[in-house]
Amino acid sequence: MIRMVLLLSMLAVLTACSEFAVLMSGTSFAASQNSLVKIYNGVDFLTVITTEKSIKKHAYEKGKDIYGEALGRIEK
Repeated sequence: MIRMVLLLSMLAVLTACSEFAVLMSGTSFAASQNSLVKIYNGVDFLTVITTEKSIKKHAYEKGKDIYGEALGRIEK
């Protein structure tokens, strides 16, 4: 009897986890369809076409330049 209750409770818990995982995967898809994400992707696409660099690459290089200048000032 205890074994049966244990098995049924484990079944209930494990199926609840899988349903939660399915729900969460659906919400991540919905979040990726946000209008702001679509606008960012469009602007990033145009940036790559015109400059052959993505927005992230521009930000990385600018940050790298600023960091290099800051280190140059500190070393002086």
